[in-house]
Amino acid sequence: MLEELQHENKLIGMKQVSRSLREGEVIHRVYVAQDADHDLVEKISRLAKEHEVEVVLVESRKKLGRTCGIDVGATVVAVLK
Repeated sequence: MLEELQHENKLIGMKQVSRSLREGEVIHRVYVAQDADHDLVEKISRLAKEHEVEVVLVESRKKLGRTCGIDVGATVVAVLK
């Protein structure tokens, strides 16, 4: 499933993903790093579920960022429909 992060249109970062969910942008799936701050994980997971968006947990921010092709860790990534 992580392979889609290398090819699909995506948003990276808590602010961008949260804003897009609140504004009703069509999001297919949200990936959340398990090693992120617990409150952030809970917040984005709750917001995604409110908008009926699947949440996938990834083991680390480093792995999530690397999979997206960036040199820094990523807490949250959304795949756009």
